[in-house]
Amino acid sequence: MSAVADAGPAGQGPLAIICGGGSLPFAVAESVRQHGRDVVLFALRGWADPKRVADYKHYWGALGRFGWVCRQARAEGCREIVFIGTLARPTLWRLRFDWGTLRILPRVIAAYRGGDNHLLSGVAQAFEQEGFRLVGAHEVAPDILMPAGVLSKRRPDTQELADIVQALKLLHAIGEFDVGQAAVVAGNHILAVEGAEGTDRMLERVAELRGRGVGGAGGVLVKAPKPGQDWRFDLPSIGPQTIEGAARAGLAGVAVVAGASIVAEPQRMNALADTHDIFLVGANPDGSLE
Repeated sequence: MSAVADAGPAGQGPLAIICGGGSLPFAVAESVRQHGRDVVLFALRGWADPKRVADYKHYWGALGRFGWVCRQARAEGCREIVFIGTLARPTLWRLRFDWGTLRILPRVIAAYRGGDNHLLSGVAQAFEQEGFRLVGAHEVAPDILMPAGVLSKRRPDTQELADIVQALKLLHAIGEFDVGQAAVVAGNHILAVEGAEGTDRMLERVAELRGRGVGGAGGVLVKAPKPGQDWRFDLPSIGPQTIEGAARAGLAGVAVVAGASIVAEPQRMNALADTHDIFLVGANPDGSLE
């Protein structure tokens, strides 16, 4: 019997968190720790915040070191793994392979021949064949999910509600192509769709457009999971930086699907929304708020 199988039933033993950038990994880690479970961070060099990583038991590593992660996680008694945090998809040839990765290289190459969801599902299968269980952040830290309703003092008006619906329809239509999870719509006009650059860079693009007098005023940032998305990976997420970016882009508000999106530092995020006088809502999948 393997060391992983000996670690105990699912949900017991330390949780391994493969930690990318941003504040979300630490929101998950703190939630899990507050519920009485130990965590071990596998921090990705160049992405994870060193100052915040230092608050937890951790190991530093580079992308592509699959064998190393498996060995260290086994040694720590981890049976379950969460992937969380921002990470730009590198080219295959920039990864730093170890022998464990080279052993499954044909599978890695096959996983790269598709969108992000396809790639992450391939990575999950590799870990599962080593005896680990890949779990979603929402499974181990359900309190980080976006609640339903209006969280800000400001509420969206009729046109802004229509923009939310329009954006959700758009995201649903393009979801089968495994592209971004976010869009910006203003006055029923699509200003931007998230690509490989991520939400923050997309908002920078909108701000640049508006600096040149393009795109009108107002509008909303909307984020939603892709149809058929594997919820263990890359659920839509927002945090204080999202609110700041939306404000710089001149948007009237931010909407994400309630119960299907992750929020980091919610109190700070809500305060920023009120400071910038923009709305923040957890919407139903059809865009309604009731």
